[in-house]
Amino acid sequence: MISRICFTCICLCLSITTCLAEESTYTVTYVYDGDTVKLRSNDSQDEFKLRLSGIDAPERNQSYGLKSRRALMKLCKGENITVTARISGIDKYQRSLGKLECNGIDASYYLAEHGLAWFYAQYSSDTTIEKAAKIAHRHMLGLWADKKPVAPWNWRREHSHY
Repeated sequence: MISRICFTCICLCLSITTCLAEESTYTVTYVYDGDTVKLRSNDSQDEFKLRLSGIDAPERNQSYGLKSRRALMKLCKGENITVTARISGIDKYQRSLGKLECNGIDASYYLAEHGLAWFYAQYSSDTTIEKAAKIAHRHMLGLWADKKPVAPWNWRREHSHY
């Protein structure tokens, strides 16, 4: 009986260790804009682009584009920041799509909450990000302080070289 209990405890410990080992952490090596980063795996040193899901941030040359980029840099880039990503797919530009968390904060939610990104209703059903964006809009935070903010998808259409 005791050997069976010991065997069960050992198996449990091994499975917990295996699960923890599978969770990868990353380092943000570059922030392209408010919704795209380059990540380096802390395990394998492989790098890839990640497009944040749930939001569409202003382009760098668009109003609030640099503020959005700087906010993402401040949240996710630097020493002593734990970065995790949950990949959900690949977009048409061959970038990984997914959730980015920096020190436990959902980056998409953070940007929407501060009025630095639109909720991307066309590609997301995340109601927490949608609500955060609506509250920011109601309180005229960030880009919502502009009289007529231009959504990034409309801005890209007008500036087709981006």
